[in-house]
Amino acid sequence: MTALTIDRINKRYGNLHILKDISIPIAQGEFVSLLGPSGCGKTTTLRCIAGFERPDSGRILFGVRDVTHALPEQRDIGMVFQSYALFPHMTVAENLSFGLEVRKVSVADRQRRIAEVLAMVRLEGYDKRYPRELSGGQQQRVALARALVIEPSVLLLDEPLANLDATLRDEMRFFIRDLQQRVGITSIYVTHDQAEAMVMSDKIVVMSAGTISQFGSPREIYERPVSQSVAGFIGRSNTISGKIAEALGQDSYKVETPCGSIGTTGPAGLAKGAEVKIMIRPENIRTLRHDAGISRQQRAGEAGHGDNALTGAVVNSIYQGSANQLAVKLGSGDRIVVDVGGRNPLDVGEQVTLRFAARDTWLLAS
Repeated sequence: MTALTIDRINKRYGNLHILKDISIPIAQGEFVSLLGPSGCGKTTTLRCIAGFERPDSGRILFGVRDVTHALPEQRDIGMVFQSYALFPHMTVAENLSFGLEVRKVSVADRQRRIAEVLAMVRLEGYDKRYPRELSGGQQQRVALARALVIEPSVLLLDEPLANLDATLRDEMRFFIRDLQQRVGITSIYVTHDQAEAMVMSDKIVVMSAGTISQFGSPREIYERPVSQSVAGFIGRSNTISGKIAEALGQDSYKVETPCGSIGTTGPAGLAKGAEVKIMIRPENIRTLRHDAGISRQQRAGEAGHGDNALTGAVVNSIYQGSANQLAVKLGSGDRIVVDVGGRNPLDVGEQVTLRFAARDTWLLAS
């Protein structure tokens, strides 16, 4: 187990600049996900950490050891691939033993480690089976066991759940996270699935076009994204355009919008007149029938110190079992998506008032 530092690495393929000054500090024992769309550079970053690619500039440190130009076998890493990459002609025990034999671990120590790691991934008694005799989830756990049995300093996982069905993928997310916490190993996980990153990570690196858009905890990135692209990539969000009318405190503002004045929160130091977008997550909006105790002033969109209130008409309603998703069209023409209870009585065409607190909004640069 070790800390990992990625220090201003760049990678080019011909004229294509794939990684652009990527810097990521990863603490000992942290689980960090590299998240982004295809082509953003997350897999290339992982391959540079593993030693399969060499950056054109910058450094990669395992603790204080510079491994930028070290071979993969010199880096003390465990790797879990999307395709599992198990040897089909070997049993589970033989697959696990392979890396230990290469490292010249004694027979007795090999047997002990294999037994321990099979118990760790809940596959006791499966040591004599071949990969073809295992389910997809069991094969994935064998791949994890093979990476862990060598007792690496750093664990790298390259979209390991992509080939599993949705139910098994959900189960494996929690399994991998629980296992990583029990082992305490520094882990870097590549995914394009924001739900995986949110559930599993201590920190998330959101990448776009070879750069880091934001680096922080799942809560920071979800509740306080730095840009509209990050807000849109992590979960669903509504945005309303406007201009800052007044600063109400260090991180609170009144914003004038086509819907009226809205009380918001945002980064400190935004200037009066700045064009912004107000981000509101669907789950942070409450719906009321148009006349349910809303004052005439609030209906006009005048924001007080508490809740904001906007009015509109329900134009779509999608039943999702545990929740209903409503689309509400405001008088300004903006459409707002709202998550409500599964037994929501509101119908398409009904006039509603949307209420949300200033603390549940966030300002994004327009």
